[in-house]
Amino acid sequence: MTATERTPVQRTDVDAAFRGSATYRSLGEQTLSPAEERFEKGRRTVGLFLAPVVTIVFALIPFDLPRDQHLLAAILLGVIVLWITEPVPIPVGGLIGIGAIVTMGVVPADDALAPFGSTTVFTFIGAFILAMAMLKHGLARRFAMFVLSLKWVGTSTYRVVIAFGAITALLSAFVSNTATVAMLLPTALGIISVIAKLLQDKELVKPDFDPLRLRVGVAVMLMLAYGASVGGLLTPVGTPPNLIGRGLIEEATGERIGFLDWMLMALPICALMFVALAVVLLLLNKPEIRRIEGVSEYVQAERAGLGKFSRAEKNTLIAFTVTVACWIFPGVIALTAGTESDLYTTISDRMDEGIIAVLGASLLFLLPTDWKSREFTLNWSDAAKIDWGTILLFGTGIIFGSLLASTGLAETIGEASADKLGLTSSFAITIFAVVLAIIISETTSNTASAAVVVPIIIPVAMAAGVNPFVPALAATFAASFGFMLPVSTPQNAIAYGSGVVPITKMIRSGFSFDILGALLIVILLPVMVDLVLGSVG
Repeated sequence: MTATERTPVQRTDVDAAFRGSATYRSLGEQTLSPAEERFEKGRRTVGLFLAPVVTIVFALIPFDLPRDQHLLAAILLGVIVLWITEPVPIPVGGLIGIGAIVTMGVVPADDALAPFGSTTVFTFIGAFILAMAMLKHGLARRFAMFVLSLKWVGTSTYRVVIAFGAITALLSAFVSNTATVAMLLPTALGIISVIAKLLQDKELVKPDFDPLRLRVGVAVMLMLAYGASVGGLLTPVGTPPNLIGRGLIEEATGERIGFLDWMLMALPICALMFVALAVVLLLLNKPEIRRIEGVSEYVQAERAGLGKFSRAEKNTLIAFTVTVACWIFPGVIALTAGTESDLYTTISDRMDEGIIAVLGASLLFLLPTDWKSREFTLNWSDAAKIDWGTILLFGTGIIFGSLLASTGLAETIGEASADKLGLTSSFAITIFAVVLAIIISETTSNTASAAVVVPIIIPVAMAAGVNPFVPALAATFAASFGFMLPVSTPQNAIAYGSGVVPITKMIRSGFSFDILGALLIVILLPVMVDLVLGSVG
């Protein structure tokens, strides 16, 4: 008798495997192979020393640039190295850069920090607080379970993947992409575990198989991560690059894109992107089986556990509905009275999206769940747990974008690019904008990508005598494309941290979707701008 025959193969405990990976795990909490551990330690160690070296060397090279532009470029390069290699958390890298800008005399502290008080910062603070309430009280999870309970969803692995993507895209249009993915992650893992057990019971896999390495699991997880990025494009508040790009475009062209106009323009693009995403993920990560049993029962059990709407859920729904309605209302006025009307001007000025966001979030602290005990929908201790790191990163991204414009560095880079590349048409500049934004967003945050690329594209277009509106908006959309690496977006990091998505499959799927997404932006965006906004295009 051989050793193998004497020792039976141990059957995988699927539940135990998924219990260990139900939430995002930081690198210190993950089990890394020796090679992965060496790579991560090496990446961080290299970045720790490379960032200051790059900054100092670039600052010492005698470029024919004004001093403030030269130093800003040097610091920004050093910060980009910090963002890529992560020797410190990404938001901290941005704060180090802002500190360097002031201490090296690029601009005074008050001038450097002024953009941090932008209304867009308050938009995200309010949105994150609303998201926290949805997570705490289970409202978003209830919505997800409702969609998954639809008869056509729960019987096919393909439809499960598509349904999860649709849920993520819809929620992330109004709620933080990161919060949406984090909220849906446990449900996604629960569905994958059901499929894993089914494969195990039907003996379609080895007894000791790894349930965290199923193709269907990769498809579900990447659909969650990428679907959030696609859905985030649907509204101006869906993701930080939208707000950054829209603000810079308005400043450069005088044209403001209303909430409703943005949605009408982005909807067909996002819909086709979603179709392309589903095709890419299901072709490259073909589920092991098509039809499944047990998912509908799982969803029914989860929905039964949720019970009736609680007072807290109703309050959260009220606050969320009021906020979204107020965000859309100026667009409705624009459609009925026109953007040149006094009514529209008054409404849009007073119903600023940042102010609406914080007022909507404030409702959560005013709507009671138990008036006698003076208990309200949300406590400040809950609000304090929102993703302040993303807000800091968002603020530093705005600062860098503003300084690129105010120091003239963006214009210098733009004019030099226009001369060297011979960019003379709107189409060529749009292609350049999309490619540049995607490349940068792969190695930095999408917020940083928008803050860096949009200020470059605007002067490139102006130097060529082209209206910068479409190229800059294309760069804004493309800045949300960063699908190849975990560092590209927080939702990528969550999907990768689940342990279900190998880095090789993330790179392969992400690269394919980058190409398709870029083509859709270049082809469809000018058409939609012309249809929705008319004379602007």
